[in-house]
Amino acid sequence: MDTIFISELRIETRIGIYEREKQVAQTIQLDLEIGLRGEHAAHSDRIEDTIDYAEVVADIRKLFAEQHFALLEHAAESIAQLVIRDFKAPWLRITIAKLAPLAGVRKLGVTIERGKRQ
Repeated sequence: MDTIFISELRIETRIGIYEREKQVAQTIQLDLEIGLRGEHAAHSDRIEDTIDYAEVVADIRKLFAEQHFALLEHAAESIAQLVIRDFKAPWLRITIAKLAPLAGVRKLGVTIERGKRQ
């Protein structure tokens, strides 16, 4: 299976369960690997035969602009559903992390995988 990846996408958003997190934006970092159906773009050299990662990034940014998430797990699941539904990806892995959320912690987060790797 061919994959595309988006690495170290940073978004300023309000995310969390604590009052401060609900009021003050913080930076999250996303890393995605997205499976592609077949190898069409590798042969055709046409954007229509693959997933346009610029559109994926724009849709993820829009998701965070429109919705507050309490948990990273729910945010990751929402991204997964968006990519599978809107871009017809058969498989993806998402890592989402808060940057410097606690003293002495560079980042913390979750990784989820959805779909089937072909």
